[in-house]
Amino acid sequence: MLDDTLPRRHLLKMLLAGTGALAWPGGMGRGQTVESVLRIGMSLSDIPLATGQASGGHEGIRLLGRSLYDALTTWDLSQPDGPPSLVPNLAERWTVDPNDPNVWTFTLRRGVPFHDGSEFTAHDVVWNFEKLLEPNSPQYDRLQARNGARWLVTVQSVRALGDYIVEIRTKAPNPYLGHSLTNIFYSSPRRWEQLGRDWTAFASEPSGTGPYKLSQLIPRDRAELVRNPDHWNKDMIPQHDRMVLRPVPDNNTRVSALLSGQVDLVESLPPDAVPRVKSSGMQVTSNVYPHCWSYIVSHLPNSPFNDIRIRRAANLAIDREQLTAILGGFAVPAQGLVPPDHPWFGAPNFRIRYDPDGARALMAEAGYSKSNPVTINLKSTAGGSSSMYPLPMNEFIQENFRDIGIRMSIEVEDLEAHRSRHMAGAQAAMNSGIHAMTLPWSILDPIYGLIGHVYYGPNRLAGHNWSSFSSAVAEQLAGSAMAAFDVEEQNRRIGDLHAHTIDQAASIYVVHDVAPRGLAAHVKGFVQVQNLYQDYTRIRIER
Repeated sequence: MLDDTLPRRHLLKMLLAGTGALAWPGGMGRGQTVESVLRIGMSLSDIPLATGQASGGHEGIRLLGRSLYDALTTWDLSQPDGPPSLVPNLAERWTVDPNDPNVWTFTLRRGVPFHDGSEFTAHDVVWNFEKLLEPNSPQYDRLQARNGARWLVTVQSVRALGDYIVEIRTKAPNPYLGHSLTNIFYSSPRRWEQLGRDWTAFASEPSGTGPYKLSQLIPRDRAELVRNPDHWNKDMIPQHDRMVLRPVPDNNTRVSALLSGQVDLVESLPPDAVPRVKSSGMQVTSNVYPHCWSYIVSHLPNSPFNDIRIRRAANLAIDREQLTAILGGFAVPAQGLVPPDHPWFGAPNFRIRYDPDGARALMAEAGYSKSNPVTINLKSTAGGSSSMYPLPMNEFIQENFRDIGIRMSIEVEDLEAHRSRHMAGAQAAMNSGIHAMTLPWSILDPIYGLIGHVYYGPNRLAGHNWSSFSSAVAEQLAGSAMAAFDVEEQNRRIGDLHAHTIDQAASIYVVHDVAPRGLAAHVKGFVQVQNLYQDYTRIRIER
């Protein structure tokens, strides 16, 4: 049951602390101000980890990580038109050593306070990198290290060059380090010491530098955040008093909570609920999203997808236009990891499209048909972070596959279990017999989105190349892209790599999602941008 009643002990604590009036039905006494509360229904099944590196994928980072914490770099989330640009955040500026491209120097913003009142410095940056990268350090936290690992695969060392200068050295040239650092957040070492060096205790009383402070966290029920009036960026001080995050993984329950007024905004609005939401006088927002909903497939020798003919046939079997219609138009048919108008698309020779006859011909060449199908096993999630609407999508694709001679079984699991399976790789024992996984694939970071997924052997980046995809051409192109610090040259080289992965049908590309959200009529000021992350601080509650 969803409600917004505060436990009595927490209510008394807030009142005694002078945090202001609470939003009781009917209001408070004369002269008191009703607190403005933004209640968000997440598609996650639990509250993300609150210690710094949030769990729950990009949704966890979006709603809790970026609310309690800040990163050295961030995205300009003020404009809905066009991809957001990378901008300074806790770091005012940064440079790359012209004589050694492995060395980056970041100049930090001065006077930034943690929630506990202590000042953020270069020494705190080093301490936080050690909690993620140094198992022998006292502050090392395995859970945070797991959540932050994908962003730190090229980081070799971090050191303070004074109180406000940080040097980050990479293992090899990485022109995209600034992109990755948007996902690394900074916890207060002083609060950790005060709480007995206990990350479990820290999760209940975290201290970051973000625009919100944590007021209460009840696992699997809610996280309550209050505005941080002392945030260093005055433009980021929330325009509401409190934000309540509720995990509601079931699509129907989440929509019902919005329609009944129990939440004010829902993530991952199911397309079939859009007419009901609109007819109730509520708002629906969406925008181009740097995501590709796809199947990553095993290239191991015992996988049917080790045969390029079957991979190409699978890509030709999907009627993406019809699938987009089933999704209420809230998707864009995919022709690769990125759309054709993206600077990273390149010039592939294999064109991804709906061509069932061509797919059947490829299957016949491989020795299969509708009467003699090949069997594949898919692991998927029922919901979760930016996973769109997996059940009907998988069933639709299952029918498309059956028509060309691919019999696909579908097994559903929890999002966090799915993430663990993805991190382990297709070769892991836990993935034995699994030929494909659903993956809402982020293309915001070039390494996480594309480059890291093609390295194999000694160059392999942990947690990226689940498929065990191997191509000498891809590795050469990836290495070339990693050596480019000029943006136009980066785009050209990444485009060549992307085109090669399409020609190899490295994955099965389905659709790009547009991230529909449902908002109550009294939610004002939200601007949905073309990014995995959004700015919720601008939201006003006008009842």
